[in-house]
Amino acid sequence: MTVSAPERQRDAERTRADILEVATEEFADNGYSGARVDEIAARTRTTKRMIYYYFGGKEQLYLAVLERAYAEIRAAERTVDVDHLDPVAAIRRLAEVTFDHHEAHPAFIKLVGVENAQQAQHMSHVARLVDLNSSAVDLLSQALGRGQRDGTFRGDVDALDVHMMISAFCFFRVANRHTFGALFDRDLLDPATRERYRTMLGEMVVGYLRQST
Repeated sequence: MTVSAPERQRDAERTRADILEVATEEFADNGYSGARVDEIAARTRTTKRMIYYYFGGKEQLYLAVLERAYAEIRAAERTVDVDHLDPVAAIRRLAEVTFDHHEAHPAFIKLVGVENAQQAQHMSHVARLVDLNSSAVDLLSQALGRGQRDGTFRGDVDALDVHMMISAFCFFRVANRHTFGALFDRDLLDPATRERYRTMLGEMVVGYLRQST
């Protein structure tokens, strides 16, 4: 039986997606140097040759993993209807999206740590990542700008400051879970404290942004 071109395309897309899924775990767990393409091939029931066919090589595969990881969180942020929420609600919602995403995607946290340990030497070769990640700041800027214009928020803060503040809290909670637990005997990902930390994040960011009275 002859396989149609659309079906072949779907098979190729599924194979590529499977490779990226497994490669994300491999690079997150072992770093760029420690990751093995042979292991990725074995876990996806494909071949090293096919992985190179789809991606070109180990570095290109790693860059595709990074791009996919950042694209996922940026897509989640774009689900927030910033224009139809009041500025405070919009900022809170964007913060909550980051909180939820980082908790649900520990591999993303590990990948960012891997790239920071290498001074972003791979990431700097992907120009699209800059454009892709600018959307996070753009969304915050829209909400922040409206709040500044109506007097709700201070005028001396920019969107990148807010992005850093949100990212710092959410990243720390996942990345430092084990060391924090060892030092203070508190699990930052304990479901019993989840809503408290989620609310804390929103209060912290909005409290910083509000005009002093």
